[in-house]
Amino acid sequence: MLVRLTDAWADILQRHANGREQGAYPTAVRELLGEMTAAAVLMQANIKFNGALVLQIAGDGPVKLAVVEVQPDLAVRATAKVVGPVAEGDTLTQLVNVHNRGQCAITLDPLTKFPGQQPYQGVVPLYGDQAEPLSRVSEVLQHYMLQSEQLDTTLVLAANEQLAAGLLIQRLPVEGEGNLQGSFVSQANEDEIGRNEDYQRIALLASSLKREELLSLDVATILRRLFWEESLRLFEPLQGERGPRFECRCSRERVSSMIRSLGLAEANDILAEMGQIDVGCDFCSQHYRFDAVDVPQIFRDSGDQPPASGSIQ
Repeated sequence: MLVRLTDAWADILQRHANGREQGAYPTAVRELLGEMTAAAVLMQANIKFNGALVLQIAGDGPVKLAVVEVQPDLAVRATAKVVGPVAEGDTLTQLVNVHNRGQCAITLDPLTKFPGQQPYQGVVPLYGDQAEPLSRVSEVLQHYMLQSEQLDTTLVLAANEQLAAGLLIQRLPVEGEGNLQGSFVSQANEDEIGRNEDYQRIALLASSLKREELLSLDVATILRRLFWEESLRLFEPLQGERGPRFECRCSRERVSSMIRSLGLAEANDILAEMGQIDVGCDFCSQHYRFDAVDVPQIFRDSGDQPPASGSIQ
């Protein structure tokens, strides 16, 4: 599976640059977030999960957190929180995993839940089996799939200002059906790790793809160069409204619910100190402002009304 994000990726970058005082992401952060975005879209398209797939990488470096969310219709949004200086050429280790305590989490949040059902989440460290730091997002996710799903996976990822792209090669499970929720895990699948000759051949060819090629060549050329001895079948690409595109799910109603969860007393404290409650969306940079008239209305609508002046309780 191969993804090329153009308009969606440009929208993500532009919204961040326009909505932050510090401007655009540094080059190394842009490449990290772009690779994560391409990988998350590939995983969601691959598993066809009826819910949100959220890919997060967090640690103790200048990039405190990077998050990508992909909906089942491939609507995508992404953001990164940068808290320190970043040098051009910094790898995942310098950006996130300075003391080798960073983590990668993949969360699957179903659109419809059974009573009491919680989102599924898998978490892995940003190091390999020998505690060696992993310097690429692709290495982390390949290790994740091997550890959690017992499935051989090859990922090639790249991003620049115009494009976030990725190629995913994955061995099909020996038995059962699954979607990152543990149902691939079986002795048969585990026994097949590293042994499937067909997968090994295709993965070796895919691994030869260079970053510059992934960013500069069209899909047909990439596949022809990599697999020129194989019989290729190209499926109809998912694009436009059927394909990946930027979309943020924030709204004034969602922010109102968040304020309501703070409680009336805390909301009033913020109003007294700041004069208004100003909430900005990290994904799209949209700002929502609530003043002394708006905040009481939020709690009045929920039935949690402030007491009238002079009342006895």
